[in-house]
Amino acid sequence: MEIVKIAVVFISTFIFMEFMAWFSHKYIMHGFLWSLHKDHHNQNLKTSWWERNDLFFVFYAVVSMLFFYSQVELGFKFGFAIGFGIMAYGFTYFMVHDVFIHQRFKFLRKTNNWYAKGVRKAHKIHHANLKKGGGESFGMLFPPLKYFKEK
Repeated sequence: MEIVKIAVVFISTFIFMEFMAWFSHKYIMHGFLWSLHKDHHNQNLKTSWWERNDLFFVFYAVVSMLFFYSQVELGFKFGFAIGFGIMAYGFTYFMVHDVFIHQRFKFLRKTNNWYAKGVRKAHKIHHANLKKGGGESFGMLFPPLKYFKEK
């Protein structure tokens, strides 16, 4: 029964991270930390392959490691489940956002099913806005249904 609780915490954490991605993207990245995110929207501001925007990945990696630490050193029973949930979401986000959508690594180029088209379309609309405010579609894995309709 303990493994079921751990699995539920892991899956719940993974799902909750989509909300966190949406929230931090809309209110933090497009808010008070726009200075770290704007080079991701405006390729003319990029000075290297690394973007200032990549620091958000580092932040969530540290949060994940702190949950691992909380179980090992502090005895928090669900530290690994939460830490791995954050890490699994981070890996998924990386594969969808950096590899599939932005092609920072050159594979998964020809994936073309209905879900892939919807995610790409939502992200393309999001990047059409180069400014801090006025954007739409801030999530990643569960974009609004309107992006899955054929046009």
